[in-house]
Amino acid sequence: MASPETAQDDEHRGELIFILTVVGAYASASLVSGFPLPAPRSAVLWALGVIFVLFGVRGYELTWRIHPLAGPLAYFVLQAALAGVIIYLSEASGLMALIVLPLTSQAAADLPRPWIMVVCALAVVALAVPVGLVADWIGALGAAVSILVGIVFTVSFTNIAVSEARARKEVERLAAELSDANQRLREYAAQAEDLATMEERNRLAREIHDTLGHHLTAVNVQLEAARAVLESDPDRARQAVENAQAMTKKGLADVRSSVAALRASPVEQRPLPEAVGALVDEFDASGIVAEFALVGEPRPLPPEVQLALYRSAQEGLTNVRRHARASWARVRLDYGDPNRVRLTVEDNGVGASSADGGFGLLGVRERVRLLDGEMRTRTAPREGFTLDVEVPG
Repeated sequence: MASPETAQDDEHRGELIFILTVVGAYASASLVSGFPLPAPRSAVLWALGVIFVLFGVRGYELTWRIHPLAGPLAYFVLQAALAGVIIYLSEASGLMALIVLPLTSQAAADLPRPWIMVVCALAVVALAVPVGLVADWIGALGAAVSILVGIVFTVSFTNIAVSEARARKEVERLAAELSDANQRLREYAAQAEDLATMEERNRLAREIHDTLGHHLTAVNVQLEAARAVLESDPDRARQAVENAQAMTKKGLADVRSSVAALRASPVEQRPLPEAVGALVDEFDASGIVAEFALVGEPRPLPPEVQLALYRSAQEGLTNVRRHARASWARVRLDYGDPNRVRLTVEDNGVGASSADGGFGLLGVRERVRLLDGEMRTRTAPREGFTLDVEVPG
């Protein structure tokens, strides 16, 4: 929208043009003809000129406040009549006819087109009638034609000026809207950046839990096994320590790989069934019997789907080690559905009263949800735990 200062400047500019036009008409008529009029008549003429100017500067706004259409029309009728009296008292001086032009300019700036024609007709009458009364009606016709040229020019120029002012206001309005839109865009960008940062933090938290947490859990299980048989079976204890050391090295390698490339995936260099099978073999080496079943014909999957399924298997086996106190676990990777892939991890452990799980299962749920998949858990005390993940693929 246009600023109040701009609108006020336009109003003052119109008032100044009105005043200068009337003063110019009086001054020109006085210099050319000297106004050879009796003193009382001359005084009345000048007084009417002052009234015409004052009413022209303030009257239009006052009448518009009374009624948006009837008020201005009454204003133009009164001003046209006053202009006719002024022209008549000046003995139809041709130069005094200029005072009707500001009226047509005001009309062209604010009124609908039909009413502009009415005001222009009033201006012609305001000039032609005094000329006809003072001189002759043939001269009045010539004066009417002459003033019509001035009116056409005035109305055309006013239309151009009004169009320019409206275009400027529209540009200012659009600029203000663009500024607001840019501000909102900056706010949205900041929000998107915050959301991206939060999502990346969650992703890193899942990666740390899924990789380092998995390896540390496996190492802890091996060391506990070694301590349990350290005196009774030194060879088995030594083997458990060697397994723990190998898992430690693998965990360190994964950490270094994650630091070097946070988006590195454990299934980038090998098929998903092979990667999950390696997890099961590693789990079986910890002392808990583990089985891996592959159903259907493996097919290529998007990297994010493979990673989600791998991390789900990893989290399921890690929970078996930590909490289940199970003697066996099964992992099933099912490609039977042509549109979806299903991974199931189950055990015969102690189970739980709630299937909500901790942070690890929350990370699995987030991964699966991002892929428009589903994660389900089933458990009960002394009835084991089942993790079931199904994703499009």
